[in-house]
Amino acid sequence: MAPVLRPPKAPPPRKASVAAECQHLEQLPNIGPSIAADLRLLGVAVPQDLVRLDALDLYQALCRSTGKRQDPCVLDTFMAATDFMRGAAARPWWDYTAQRKQQYGAV
Repeated sequence: MAPVLRPPKAPPPRKASVAAECQHLEQLPNIGPSIAADLRLLGVAVPQDLVRLDALDLYQALCRSTGKRQDPCVLDTFMAATDFMRGAAARPWWDYTAQRKQQYGAV
């Protein structure tokens, strides 16, 4: 039996260095296919939607939508993404861990 030939996968979108470059969720720093799918589940269609949204609200909505508590690093990632889309420099999600603990305590 001959192997099934599939077209090559498209390369992932280039990560944006500033918010204005973001057209797709996967272009956001720290956002891969899984978190992008979570954001879409919550109704976030494009990166610009994040400007008006609150990271904690997104995290809590994701917990409700999935019926399980998400790892707090997901909140850190949402904080990084919303901050970036509001004009902050790109920073790794773990840079937000201390801020999350100070602002929200245990989630």
